[in-house]
Amino acid sequence: MTAPEHQVCLLLGSNIQPEKNLRLGIDLLRKEVQIVQVSSVWETPSVGFAGPDFLNLALLISTPLNAGELKEKVLRPIEAQQGRVRGADKNAPRTIDLDIILFDGQLLDPSLWHFAHLAVPVAEIMPDYRSDQGEILSQVASRLAETTPIRLKPGVLADHPLNAT
Repeated sequence: MTAPEHQVCLLLGSNIQPEKNLRLGIDLLRKEVQIVQVSSVWETPSVGFAGPDFLNLALLISTPLNAGELKEKVLRPIEAQQGRVRGADKNAPRTIDLDIILFDGQLLDPSLWHFAHLAVPVAEIMPDYRSDQGEILSQVASRLAETTPIRLKPGVLADHPLNAT
């Protein structure tokens, strides 16, 4: 009997060679999980420190792994392979950041409702997701985008074979 598939929304971010590192992150993830949907790439200023702008995107994936296994067996090793160093400063510049935002519809990162760099890409692939208070993610993302510098970064993945298996 095969393990049930879980639907997971990931956020990928980078501000060290971000175009290269996002593409590589997707390539490495495709070897471990099934990528179902990919958002556009969005550029935002660094949050919590002065540094290069970030590029962020959201992925909807399918995996038989539970959240802990996904984090420890797939996400952290990919971050390490891409040179991500986790230190005391959790806001330091990074080659790649892979975070689980939603797991089978359960919100694992409540900051989704507070930051455009999270809400805008996730809203592209899950626009009707609702908060416990009934807020619709696409509406929250629009509101956050009005008060946060965020811009679409077209072309980053234009020639990337996202739909190849």
